[in-house]
Amino acid sequence: MKTIVLGAGIIGISTAWHLLERGHEVIVIDRQPDAALETSFANAAQISVSYCEPWANREAPLKALKWMFDKEAPLLFRPQMDWQQWRWGLQFLAQCNDAAFERNVQQIVALGAYSHAALKDLVSTTGIEYNRLERGIAHFYTDQKSFDAAGHAVELMRKHGVQRRLVSRDELLKIEPAFKAYGDKITGGTYTSTDESGDARVFTQELARRCMARGAQFLYGHDVLRLNKIGNAIDSVAVMPKQTSAGGKKDFILKADAVVVACGSYSAPLLRSVGVDLPIYPGKGYSATFPLLKPEGAPMVSTIDDGKKIAMSRLGNYLRVAGTIELNGWDLTLDSSLARARCHMLSRRIEAILPGVCDTRTPEQGGDPQYWTGLRPATPTNIPFIGQTRVGKLWVNAGHGTLGWTHGAGSGKALAELISGEQPAMNFGFLGHHGSARRASATALAA
Repeated sequence: MKTIVLGAGIIGISTAWHLLERGHEVIVIDRQPDAALETSFANAAQISVSYCEPWANREAPLKALKWMFDKEAPLLFRPQMDWQQWRWGLQFLAQCNDAAFERNVQQIVALGAYSHAALKDLVSTTGIEYNRLERGIAHFYTDQKSFDAAGHAVELMRKHGVQRRLVSRDELLKIEPAFKAYGDKITGGTYTSTDESGDARVFTQELARRCMARGAQFLYGHDVLRLNKIGNAIDSVAVMPKQTSAGGKKDFILKADAVVVACGSYSAPLLRSVGVDLPIYPGKGYSATFPLLKPEGAPMVSTIDDGKKIAMSRLGNYLRVAGTIELNGWDLTLDSSLARARCHMLSRRIEAILPGVCDTRTPEQGGDPQYWTGLRPATPTNIPFIGQTRVGKLWVNAGHGTLGWTHGAGSGKALAELISGEQPAMNFGFLGHHGSARRASATALAA
């Protein structure tokens, strides 16, 4: 089969690789000049099977209201004149109960475990190096109430096969001594030794190059103008190069047996243009990548700071710090007062936790913190849409939220299996497939 993959992030490139593995002819289209230059560019770097809890829980509505006027809030809802945002918000509220939370956890963990195994196989096959650290992931708490509540999360994760465990403050500091200067503020934590971290951009770009070496055609720097539909099936994809040639820019048509939409947050409007309406909404996330001043004092274990809901991961001689979700439409600016406040929060927090370890100076102070923002494609359940749409020849692999890196390898493998007529070996509600745990809820959200 000839398959067109729209999007060259971790999801699209993983899909392309696994399609090539199964003998497909593959064309990858992306508007950027290389792979992984949007949402996959500078994420938290964590492969976090054990920390993939849905945002929607019984406490989320009250917290969201409390945080609405806090520029540094972990989850910030900024109402827009956008009915898609309001619809998404109402569906999110419908998931804020214990039954939905546990149901969604089961799906997310199933995909995470499958994906982690797929990533290990892929790394073993390709030998890609990407600042990988197999040191696990720790999570520390700075107040007793949150630490006490962590016990319930640990029990739930262990119920689904994840070996996350509670640890005391002393044990956490043995696992990662870098936090000793902040130790008197830590009440305890959790730790999962099987999780890991690494640079998603480096991995994705290296995998894209291997796809190209295996015969995949890449159309970088091309905009997807439209999906052309005849009857109830996709006939072709219209694309246009971004750069002007001597004869001027001209759009052209590509035909294939299957088209995969893996464009992150931008998947939703593209799919709606052909009558596929999925609740995927952009969640603006931030990160900062700091040069290390004292590498010997920087953590080697990827860690989550529960107080600010931020993650930190060692990437060679840099520390990546990422977090916060801002439901603020399609805004990608970094120079607004709100964006600056959220970026500077990352700098201040790291200086408080790891004093003097990183160069956290702002550009105005002579530093180079490499602030970044990207739109995380969020669903109300935090479960991505993977599978076949109601439109013939049209497939989707989108809606991974903050877990694109964690779920990337497995999502790509699973969709390639489905396109090839195989059934992925996990209990997950694939779009367009019956007999899964999530089929009913997926149909309701997609209606």
